[in-house]
Amino acid sequence: MSKNKTLALAMALALGMGAMSGAVGTARVAHAQTAGPTTDRGLPDFTQLVISQGPAVVNITVTQRRPQGADQLPFRPGDPMYEFFRRFQIPIPEMQPQPRQGMGSGFIISADGYILTNAHVVSEASEVTVKLTDKRELKAKVIGADVRTDVALLKVDATDLPVVKIGDPEKLRVGEWVAAIGSPFGLENSVTAGIVSAKSRSLPDGSYVPFIQTDVAINPGNSGGPLFTMNGEVVGINSQIYSRTGGYMGLSFSIPIDVAMKVANDLRKFGKVERGRMGVTIQSVSRELAESFGLDRPRGALVSSVEPDSPAAKAGVQPGDIILSAGGEQIEESADLPRIVGQTRPGDTLPMALWRKGKQQSIQVTVGRMPDEEQSAAGPETTPAPPGGKLGIAVRPLTAEERKQANVQSGVVIERVAPGPAATAGLREGDVIIAFNNEAVNTPADLSRLADKAKGPVAALILRDNARIYVPITVK
Repeated sequence: MSKNKTLALAMALALGMGAMSGAVGTARVAHAQTAGPTTDRGLPDFTQLVISQGPAVVNITVTQRRPQGADQLPFRPGDPMYEFFRRFQIPIPEMQPQPRQGMGSGFIISADGYILTNAHVVSEASEVTVKLTDKRELKAKVIGADVRTDVALLKVDATDLPVVKIGDPEKLRVGEWVAAIGSPFGLENSVTAGIVSAKSRSLPDGSYVPFIQTDVAINPGNSGGPLFTMNGEVVGINSQIYSRTGGYMGLSFSIPIDVAMKVANDLRKFGKVERGRMGVTIQSVSRELAESFGLDRPRGALVSSVEPDSPAAKAGVQPGDIILSAGGEQIEESADLPRIVGQTRPGDTLPMALWRKGKQQSIQVTVGRMPDEEQSAAGPETTPAPPGGKLGIAVRPLTAEERKQANVQSGVVIERVAPGPAATAGLREGDVIIAFNNEAVNTPADLSRLADKAKGPVAALILRDNARIYVPITVK
């Protein structure tokens, strides 16, 4: 290669490297100017979040005292079989309180020592110890615990404590990065991260919580710890995992922080949580039920029964109504209604929109106080009956005694089910048909007449196992 060509190549390489260096430098400047904790070009960085918010996350140790040997026998003290097994098995020492320890996580919400955690973390606790990141260990008092939401409020005697920033779960987006800080398996201040998988997730646990679902690694010991956004704001309390092994399997559930803070405020002021109630039994609206009621799409909460003299009854709510909104919030799933009503202060008025006989109506319900038992929300069973008639069932009237026991004024009981629409819908022997297509059924003739003029999806109100549910039946 000639000297001139060599010189030209060297200059070209120099210019190219200079241009590349300039481009990289420009990119770095742009990144420094515009990027937050995450960028479009790389994975998120949680270091600043941990530095700023980590000190407000605490490790919780719980001491529980249980009688020694109580878990070793299949019977409880006082049961005759207890003494039998105790006498003839290997001798068991006298029942003495034996300490058992559990662990969890929590986070400080006020500088004067209020801490949020899960109710199940401090359940049956005789002593609660809170450990801070600066290694201080403080005894904590349980101000109150709410089992329905699994939220507990603790108090330690301290001041000027680091406090988390409270965020807004409503602004949380599915797919957004989030992080958890807690003590899985006792490993203090462990950080895990993932994304929001879903919002307003209802779980079959009887709670009123619209859970945040994530794929953040949560394990035993993480319970009660905070779920952070990339901005360092707490949007949830890590509460549950779905697991077949007891460990993390990719499904984690957190209590929205707005729900938890409302519970904490009630616990702080009153020592308990007061919830509203309506006095109705509800079920979800399937596509077939929506069509049978003339509703545009499956939504709302279908009222299958109304308690006498309840707030709902006084407001004029009727079986067969579909509640579409409450307090200005749309009811997309039936589980939305108990949450909204439960969060309403007893005595307050709750405006509702409902669907009745093909038209939307508005009512006002003065919410009552929730007793110890929760409002039930039934769903149609789908146990198949033996697979032929217009409906394919043989029925008889209820006796006076049966009506009294079932607390109904009308209805016919199914004695036989043959292949046909009723069997396909899941009706079975022993079901009591109270209404068909929103008309009361008093006799077998009533049911036959209503079935003969019906076509397409029709809603049947039945009584099964003391619960009233609507079942969609497609009549051909």
